[in-house]
Amino acid sequence: MENILARRWILTNTRKNDNRNAKRAFDIVASAAILIMLSPLFLLVALLIRLDSKGPVCFYQNRVGKRGRLFKMYKFRSMYMDAEQRKATLMMQNEMTGGVLFKMKDDPRVTRVGRLIRKYSIDELPQLWNVLNGDMSLVGPRPPLPVEVEQYTPYQRRRLAVTPGITCIWQVSGRSQIPFQKQVELDLQYIANQSFWYDMALLVKTVPAVLKAHGAY
Repeated sequence: MENILARRWILTNTRKNDNRNAKRAFDIVASAAILIMLSPLFLLVALLIRLDSKGPVCFYQNRVGKRGRLFKMYKFRSMYMDAEQRKATLMMQNEMTGGVLFKMKDDPRVTRVGRLIRKYSIDELPQLWNVLNGDMSLVGPRPPLPVEVEQYTPYQRRRLAVTPGITCIWQVSGRSQIPFQKQVELDLQYIANQSFWYDMALLVKTVPAVLKAHGAY
């Protein structure tokens, strides 16, 4: 009996390692290829951001990754430079239930170009660099802010068990319209059932979800 259990444990861990290796190899090849193919779009978006408002084209935020490790996550700037200072005055208008995340459909801090690139998730494209560096994956729970993690319950912290991603299961199921607690449940569902082919299925679903811009703000 002990030998059978040992063989099962070895087989399970071998499959997990094979899945992690395949996932990482795909992340490297795909992110590098997409960065090259979308370089003209990157230049266009950079120009539009500079023409629309003052400030840098890109910015970074400290985010919490796998097992609580902090890293710098990159995005195209979609807000005015004083966005963080103005956030405190808008907290009462938070439209996200659960008290952890902050979302507003008509956030006055978002620039004109910012509304467009947010609608189609173009502002997230610089995170392909994070994928290439290994801080993120193409698929995985979205990386939270440190201030958000400080409010997590032990149950919610379980979503930090894997490498965060650019897209995830709840982003193809309604995005910001899904309450935070439901997002956590979907992330844990993904973690429990993750596989290379599950990731491929979510990536395929991401394309129409982004084009339809359902739940984006």
